Amino acid sequence: MAITFSGEFTSPRTPDEVYDFLCDANKFGPLLPDFESMSVEDATHFTVKVRVGVGNILGMAEIKMELAESVRPIRAQYQGRGKAVGSQIAISTGFDLSPLAEGTRIAWQGEASVLGKLALLAGGMLEPVSRKNIQMLMDGLRSSLAYTPAEWVAQPTPSEAVQSAPAQQPVQPPQQELPSADEQGTPAEQPPQSQTGSAE
Repeated sequence: MAITFSGEFTSPRTPDEVYDFLCDANKFGPLLPDFESMSVEDATHFTVKVRVGVGNILGMAEIKMELAESVRPIRAQYQGRGKAVGSQIAISTGFDLSPLAEGTRIAWQGEASVLGKLALLAGGMLEPVSRKNIQMLMDGLRSSLAYTPAEWVAQPTPSEAVQSAPAQQPVQPPQQELPSADEQGTPAEQPPQSQTGSAE
């Protein structure tokens, strides 16, 4: 079962900057939906582990990814193959970059195919889940490329903003000492009471 996807979005970054981001496995890999972990073999190969969930079918997929095509600064394409839940998975995602006056137009195309147990058991749920996952990937890319590198550096993270603000020490009012028991007129120890009258 093969499912195809396509779409486009824009980024204020230059084509070279977008190309560098897409071809960096350490930046692109973690954006894959349901990402768990990854290991990078070299500049064009990495292996990613992702969670797989379709209906009641849950599992883990290990996909070997390859940067199969890279033409600076106009095109980058990934291909991946792996196994999950007794099934063979193949994916392909390509990006065509074109310059705009205000940044870069990114046209993307993708294809995913699943053969085996997962395709048989998931049935009609496989396509909507796949489309949701590819949309998550593109939303992550769009968000990551929403700023130029200079703008991204110029914007402090919330934690940095808190750390940069001078620490304001609250002014504590002078504490007044409570009077002791003797000062309050209540002796701490009562002297023994004298007996009135003696026993005859």
